[in-house]
Amino acid sequence: MEILSGIRYNKRGKTFKTGMLVILTMMAALSGLGCKQPIHQKPATSLLSFFSEKDFNQFFPQHSQFFTYAALKKAIDEMGNVEVKIEKRGQWIYKITRIDKLSGVSTIVRQDDDWDQDWAKKQEYTVVDLDYDNFCGDKNRTLDKKEAAAFFAQIAHETRNGTDHQYNDGLMLKQEIDTSSSYVILNKIYPAVKGASYYGRGPLQLSYNGNYGFASTCILGNKDILLNNPEQVSTDPVLAFKTALYFWMTPQGQKPSAHDVITGVWKPSAAELKSGYQPGFGMTINIINGAIECNKGEGQMAMKDRIGFYNYFLKLFSIEDKSGTCSCGKMMPFSS
Repeated sequence: MEILSGIRYNKRGKTFKTGMLVILTMMAALSGLGCKQPIHQKPATSLLSFFSEKDFNQFFPQHSQFFTYAALKKAIDEMGNVEVKIEKRGQWIYKITRIDKLSGVSTIVRQDDDWDQDWAKKQEYTVVDLDYDNFCGDKNRTLDKKEAAAFFAQIAHETRNGTDHQYNDGLMLKQEIDTSSSYVILNKIYPAVKGASYYGRGPLQLSYNGNYGFASTCILGNKDILLNNPEQVSTDPVLAFKTALYFWMTPQGQKPSAHDVITGVWKPSAAELKSGYQPGFGMTINIINGAIECNKGEGQMAMKDRIGFYNYFLKLFSIEDKSGTCSCGKMMPFSS
């Protein structure tokens, strides 16, 4: 993973009212036949509505016991209770508000020192209201299997332990094999903690102190939790999946979110079109690892492996992707 800085009665008489009362009573009785739900329980998350634990194990036949269906389900359910409002002045001055949908509490979890400066207020203002419950679906709970295929492809590639092109080796590694690099960079907002290493961990291999801090801010409401204890991402499987959902759904810096580019929400500007940017799977590669894999032609092996996984999951889900660009071979990487 690349470095990122730092998303209503009418009156009809007594007979009518009595009839309606009977109908409503019957409806209430019928509704009681099912299990009663707690007040705050949401409908089943759209992604998990189309596959079971058995299916999950077939999708990832060699997956580590760290990466389980239960952990993924819990991560999706819990992240679905979180919204974040990401405000920016220019590209790099942030104010982030985290909303807990269960309690209704909104908390400012990040406001950069320059936010209220007069010069900063003159910068372009943008805002993103991000609901993590829209992962692989939308507010109407409409399933997006193409997005699911893209997400599974990326986490499979990032955690694979083999290169036999059978695409059965995903979700095997919970962290990088080579942990000798600490992945520390200078970051005023998310400074590295002495002695901590921020190498790739989790399904999307979260790496660098900036990413750990931003993830901790959005997921947990406190940047210091993962900055101080980055190893939690490789010891807590639910948290590990949450970091992947966070990264997939959250735009950062100049980058749109992978969710927006694969679903077609994001529309490239004229300048972005000149850089070869197009909605589709290829842009998700650029967001995740563009500096290493993009604008290097169609033969780049890691990019080809990601595309292979994508086609594998599209086939598993009995769908096709005829609208998006799968390759990033002619896309300029992001500058950061």
